[in-house]
Amino acid sequence: MPRPVVAHINCIGTAVPPHDIHLPFLAYARNLLKDPRRLALFDRMAERSGISHRFSHMRAGNLAAGQVDAGGFFTPGRFPGTAARMVAYEAESLPLARRAIAALDIDLSRITHLVVATCTGFAAPGLDVGLALALGLRADVQRTLVGFMGCAAAVPALRIAAAAVVADPTARVLVVNVEICSLHLQESDDLTTVLSYLLWGDGCAAALVSADVEGLALEDFRAAIIPDSAGLITWKIGDSGFLMHLSGQVPMRIAQTLLRERQRNEPSGLLRGEGAQAIDLWAVHAGGRTVLDAVEAGLGLGPSALDASRAVLDEYGNMSSATVMFVLRRLLRDAKAGARGLAMAFGPGMVAETFRFRAA
Repeated sequence: MPRPVVAHINCIGTAVPPHDIHLPFLAYARNLLKDPRRLALFDRMAERSGISHRFSHMRAGNLAAGQVDAGGFFTPGRFPGTAARMVAYEAESLPLARRAIAALDIDLSRITHLVVATCTGFAAPGLDVGLALALGLRADVQRTLVGFMGCAAAVPALRIAAAAVVADPTARVLVVNVEICSLHLQESDDLTTVLSYLLWGDGCAAALVSADVEGLALEDFRAAIIPDSAGLITWKIGDSGFLMHLSGQVPMRIAQTLLRERQRNEPSGLLRGEGAQAIDLWAVHAGGRTVLDAVEAGLGLGPSALDASRAVLDEYGNMSSATVMFVLRRLLRDAKAGARGLAMAFGPGMVAETFRFRAA
């Protein structure tokens, strides 16, 4: 009998915009928070965030002169509406995606499928069509847009790519995750809102998925909706951009869910009945330090198990759907042949999206 076709992530390219905004944001946030108690709590949380850098296409402005960004996009008292933010998304998402794709150094004429995941902007024709035209992809390239699924969207995007390869072993799928999170900054002195924007940065990851036995072999995909958690992570479209709500209960619910998974250890669970000890490589979405701490505690992992995720968080912050791909890129670079891995990302719902992989 012929061997079953296995899809592989052959290579991953990444890109971020040029401007490091993390320290300037801290200064901006401190201007917003006038109450000394809230300011002290913000400073404490910022110090413990595990983040040193985040990037944006916007250069920080002179706060002393009343500027948020140097280009005046965010003018104090007159932050832009959603329409203006979508115009900026269209302008910035395509060149950022092209930089990540260029880092792959692949023959684009052979691409048969294009899967784009994004949750920070909308347009029609969308980024999928824009990329197909800008890259000179074949006119019959099969396009799929995974929209508004939040931080977990990279996993469904890879699932679609893997299914295309299994259905047609000659398929070569370009998967792109691009997020311009910094477009959705809100002018607020609400501590929870300000703390949520301490996390976000812009970034893009691109990957080639094919049947070539190179890189990371994609095994089974599995998702779970966590009961009674729909309001813990929300991402709503408002008149002044997209509005993020990230409950402080999220880490606790993740830890509780994963602890139950570890204890029941059933074949139908996220650990596939094998337990955490069967996994060599952990590619966990770097949603924040407390999220990574929750995963570590819930699964009973050692202190170095999530090093790749913590490094990505430190260097880039949370780039929504692109983040777990940055983690996978690190693991792909260093993995020993045969090492087994589990990828995991959380998103609105609240959902856990996972897949197992193996280094080829």
